[in-house]
Amino acid sequence: MQGKVEKRMIVGRGMTMAAVAALAMTGAGMVAPAPASAQTATMTDTKAAPQEDPYIWLEDKDGAKPLAWVEAENKRTLARLQSDPRYQTFYREAYAIAAAKDRIPMPAQLMGRIVNFWRDADHPQGVWRRTTPADYANPAPKWQTLIDLDALAKAEGHKWVWKGATCLQPDERLCLVALSEGGEDAVTYREFDLAAGRFVDRGFTLPTSKQGAVWLDKDTLLVSRDWGAGTMTASGYPFVIKAVKRGQPLSAATELFRGQPGDQLGSYASVMTDAAGNKAVIVERRPTFFGGESLILVDGKLVKLDMPARVFAQGLVDGQLLFQTSEAWGDVPAGAIASAPLSAVRTGRFTPQVVFAPGARQTVDGFATTRHHVIANVYDNVRATPMVFTHANGRWTSRALPLADNASVDVVSTSDASDQAYMQVTGFLTPTTLWSVDASGAARPAEVKALPAKFDASNDVVEQFEATSTDGTKVPYFVVHRKDAKLDGSTPTIMTAYGGFESSMTPYYSGITGKLWLERGGSFVVANIRGGGEFGPKWHDAGRKTKRQVIYDDLAAVAKDLIARRLTSAAKLGIYGGSNGGLLMGVEFNQHPELWKAVTIQVPLLDMLRYEQIAAGASWVDEYGSVTVPEERAFLAKISPYHNIRRGVAYPEPYIWTTTKDDRVGPQHARKFAARLKEYGLPYLFFEDTAGGHSGDADIEQGARLQALQMTYFAQKLLGQ
Repeated sequence: MQGKVEKRMIVGRGMTMAAVAALAMTGAGMVAPAPASAQTATMTDTKAAPQEDPYIWLEDKDGAKPLAWVEAENKRTLARLQSDPRYQTFYREAYAIAAAKDRIPMPAQLMGRIVNFWRDADHPQGVWRRTTPADYANPAPKWQTLIDLDALAKAEGHKWVWKGATCLQPDERLCLVALSEGGEDAVTYREFDLAAGRFVDRGFTLPTSKQGAVWLDKDTLLVSRDWGAGTMTASGYPFVIKAVKRGQPLSAATELFRGQPGDQLGSYASVMTDAAGNKAVIVERRPTFFGGESLILVDGKLVKLDMPARVFAQGLVDGQLLFQTSEAWGDVPAGAIASAPLSAVRTGRFTPQVVFAPGARQTVDGFATTRHHVIANVYDNVRATPMVFTHANGRWTSRALPLADNASVDVVSTSDASDQAYMQVTGFLTPTTLWSVDASGAARPAEVKALPAKFDASNDVVEQFEATSTDGTKVPYFVVHRKDAKLDGSTPTIMTAYGGFESSMTPYYSGITGKLWLERGGSFVVANIRGGGEFGPKWHDAGRKTKRQVIYDDLAAVAKDLIARRLTSAAKLGIYGGSNGGLLMGVEFNQHPELWKAVTIQVPLLDMLRYEQIAAGASWVDEYGSVTVPEERAFLAKISPYHNIRRGVAYPEPYIWTTTKDDRVGPQHARKFAARLKEYGLPYLFFEDTAGGHSGDADIEQGARLQALQMTYFAQKLLGQ
């Protein structure tokens, strides 16, 4: 229940730096003062605050003493939640939905086949498999297994978790398969031959590291990884790119580019191709999370591109290199799609052309290229209006894709080989459907597969409202509830939000939320608060660094609006969020304890004065600010959940969960927060799973367990005993 599920499979033409940055995520105007009650709850009392951190020992992630503490806390929490008679029912229902074989096998297009990664009760770790496009359209395709992760894990004694594949273009026969131990961000790469259906004997193998690798040609990889001492940033990301030749040891790799040890996100290469045989090899250095410099490889030499720091190349079609902008670039506004001829880009100095410039309430939530077109996920007031763009005679034309209203529409798969694309449509009460789309417009979109309903939505309705935040900004939110819900504040309601990293929360179908919560009369809310990307870069930038209080004010404003509309009440309202959303929950727990009856804090950042020294924390200074800057440190001290817990405050009892294998945010934050609550004699529940990484999905059993534990907590708090 960490909000919107990531729907795009990382397989095919290789990850752009934007995709790497997305995986590395956790997770306007002047700031208005918080209400008096919030000021009281969040003000840092320097006289009362301890001068030293008494729980720094819990930062030893795998130490015997911290793990013994975790074991004791888990035992206490599980005894309460799993003894609740509702837990087993929740678990069975969640597992049945997660393992159901009637789910849509989301497609990737490789070598003229449909490739899919799949997990179910028979394959809890999963299988990578393929079939023909014609057979894929059938209700029950005949799949050929390429990799059985359960068998591989058993044979090798590792809990392998699938992290995607990157394949050589244009023939797509050779792929680098990424495998993670227990769900960590660090991966091992292995070369796989799609035609032969097996790993390549003595093929490319890159040992475990936080790393990125792309194909330059069939015998050369461009690799960013841990090359030894001094080649990883303080946040644990690689900043040295080397060319690795087939048959050579890593020690013989040739350096192509070197960033700086102080860079936040490191340096990576990406390779973009189009159907005409054009290829762009881009190197990106990210001194900050959101900004950097881009270079293009021309005749063996790197040429720096003359463009703003927050503009990045995202695709190539018909010789046009495509960019997405998070800041203005000449005549191209922030949040737009732009292009330039690859021949001009190779010179380093060029003039961009606007492909699409969004309006005030629009955003581009990514795009993908086909053989001759660009398909963009455009959202208007958080509702999908997908569009196709075509370049001809020196100009771009556009047309809308008629797929759905009041829903989310996302590109699932495209290929250089054709204009055929797969797209999915999903909504809060609409089971996900998969569509075949001809980007050329020669044929109308056709439904390929549909997810059967996982819960009874016949009595439910979706409404969109707006709350007014402390500075007058209108903040939209969705409410899913029963049509006959009484407007008397009695409806049990759970709300989620994210509010960071320009990441949007759009409508999505969750069978588990529907089955476990909506069917039991509960209401579900998604708040589109600032910090996200729902209205483009400006919506995100409004809440960065010391301006961040507006994010927290926005969520409180939505809660107050829900209560004012009598859709729920503080006694019936629970909130949850993960990663950066976990920080959001921690702040709301401190600043507005009177607004919530239940707060679930998932894989969170909570110690904002030490976050830069924990796991990948140093990479997020561009989002949160740094304790090395006095003004930013003062703000972080003011909002840091760990430092702002106060004795004697009537907080709701929170449920805090994390995973030991989380090498992105790290379990240290959650541990220390729980320990401080315990010290102050405040009620809490804490659970730390031993696997699963930052996403908590090492296998379907773990996912179902985490869902059931969380829903049991909400049931106890909001539905009653």
